[in-house]
Amino acid sequence: MSVGDMPEGVDGSREQVRRLALYGTRGVVSRCRDFTARALAEWGWIPAENEEAEQRVEDVLLLVSEVVTNACLHAGGPEELVLRHGNGWLRVEVADTSPERPHVQRSRSPALPGGHGLMVLDRLAGDWGSEDRGPGAVGKVVWLEVSRTSRPPWSPPPPRPLRGDPS
Repeated sequence: MSVGDMPEGVDGSREQVRRLALYGTRGVVSRCRDFTARALAEWGWIPAENEEAEQRVEDVLLLVSEVVTNACLHAGGPEELVLRHGNGWLRVEVADTSPERPHVQRSRSPALPGGHGLMVLDRLAGDWGSEDRGPGAVGKVVWLEVSRTSRPPWSPPPPRPLRGDPS
């Protein structure tokens, strides 16, 4: 995709977009992680220039695994993975056909398996949410955004140049 073909972010900068059509649930998590790793390599996140950047790449791959796994477990499987990259930000979007929005399960022990995916999103993503897929489409898109460099959880997030939750 040439620079002139890239869509504009909300701040007027250009963003690069990668799409992966999906079907079923078998092997979909590893396909999405591999697709994301290839995109991150093309966008210069890999190889990482230091330990912090390397950890951020691992965070992104874990976040992709979490949202895709949630689509498999709670929404019949994802239909599309979209990666949007621009100005030091990455937006991950996972579309499925379920209208049910992600919701935090009631409190449970961290020692028990399962049910911690949204806590991982809260901890590692700069922001996340869900939105309707759009006119004529059934289901939702669960999205998350991360900056190229991590930030301590106590710091306010920098302004996001990519599309945010329209609600």
